[in-house]
Amino acid sequence: MTALGFRVKSGYAIAVVLGGSRAAPKAIERRIVELSDPNVAESKQPYHHGFFKTEEDTREIARRVGIVKRCAKRSVADLVSQLEREASAERSRSLRAAMVVGSLIDPARVGNPHIRAHAHEGRLFRTVLEDTLRAQRVVCDVIVEKQLSAHASKALGRSPAAITRTVAAFGKTLGGPWRAEEKAAATAAWLALPRS
Repeated sequence: MTALGFRVKSGYAIAVVLGGSRAAPKAIERRIVELSDPNVAESKQPYHHGFFKTEEDTREIARRVGIVKRCAKRSVADLVSQLEREASAERSRSLRAAMVVGSLIDPARVGNPHIRAHAHEGRLFRTVLEDTLRAQRVVCDVIVEKQLSAHASKALGRSPAAITRTVAAFGKTLGGPWRAEEKAAATAAWLALPRS
């Protein structure tokens, strides 16, 4: 089986691909999945208008969100197609994913307009990635970053130190950079693997 792990950021996601099972995970690949258009700077933060300013024009926001949806669709379709080409038909049917996000907060509950814009963007990139994976017939779980360590320890039946060692080994296999975002994506992919 092949599993995808994502750490969602503003405008992109870091993806780590693992194979095998939870008992014997194998690092396959790490890449950036574009969720915005690098040639359209405002698509990276579609609810912002410059530094520390929120975008108030709903038509402009809708235009930017459309760009995000198109970019995510193309990037995820390319990744899934590549994995299906590389895998046997049986493995491609069993592709699963998990993503790590900063928060699941409802933007409507945020009083500060600037922080609300960030909350809108967090929700946008998370849901666009999740919807795009679903359209590719990939089941995806969502994990809040603050809960990742405890969730992984319980689900994998390993201590946090053992998980840290295994994730560090993935980084040695895949090469640098291997920062917190890559480690979170790798942990998410590990959680998406089957138990045996």
